[in-house]
Amino acid sequence: MVKWFSLGLKRLATLKGSCGKAGIPNAHLADSAFDRQERRSLAELGGPFSSGIVSGVSMSSEGGPETGLVSVGGDPVLGDRIRGLRKRRKMTLSQLSESANLSIGYISQIERNLAYPSIPALVNIARSLGVTVQWFFAGASPVPQEEHGYVVRSGNRLKIQYEGGIIDELVTPKMSLQVEMIYTRLPPGTESAESYTHEGDGVGFVVSGELDIWVGERHFHLYEGDSCSYSSGEPHRYKNAGGREAVVIWAISPPSF
Repeated sequence: MVKWFSLGLKRLATLKGSCGKAGIPNAHLADSAFDRQERRSLAELGGPFSSGIVSGVSMSSEGGPETGLVSVGGDPVLGDRIRGLRKRRKMTLSQLSESANLSIGYISQIERNLAYPSIPALVNIARSLGVTVQWFFAGASPVPQEEHGYVVRSGNRLKIQYEGGIIDELVTPKMSLQVEMIYTRLPPGTESAESYTHEGDGVGFVVSGELDIWVGERHFHLYEGDSCSYSSGEPHRYKNAGGREAVVIWAISPPSF
């Protein structure tokens, strides 16, 4: 494995040198490598995205040496994934800004990994790019072949971090299931300040801490062990107004977040 990896690095360095002499920027190589990793991530996550519903993204069966492990997903940061998909959609920052109703500067900061998006902002970006938020979950931990598609270990969850330190972790193993489950950690005082919507029905279960949730004009204060069901098509938002971290498990059917 070490020998194979070393040879790979040498070949990449040689290729970069050749491209430099030919006047091809090394950044193009990085974009190409990201493209291949992104296509592998889509194929491995399964579901509608691996069958070509994401237009302009072709699937690839290429991979590394057989080791008995399967990658859970790529390890590009969120900004790289947004920028990569936007370019494949042949959208400019201005076009994405107008479609997502967000400022060009804000999207640029997210793409350059200078800022984390809010939850509603990422929902709007995903919708404008023709995918769901679930497409942007990323991670790099391998899983045993026999567990792939069935088991998600606590240390192998795909994740997204939002502004304020809110973290979503995908509990379900792939996108082809009829339900997606998300494990959310909200530091004290954090919130989804703006309401957002998506398809399907949702259920939230408070594992620990407290949670304020607004569904339409209704407001509910949930304590540890409480749950709330709602139509995800109805505007909703939530906040941790307590003094300690809140942990919530969300179930959404069909997968639409």
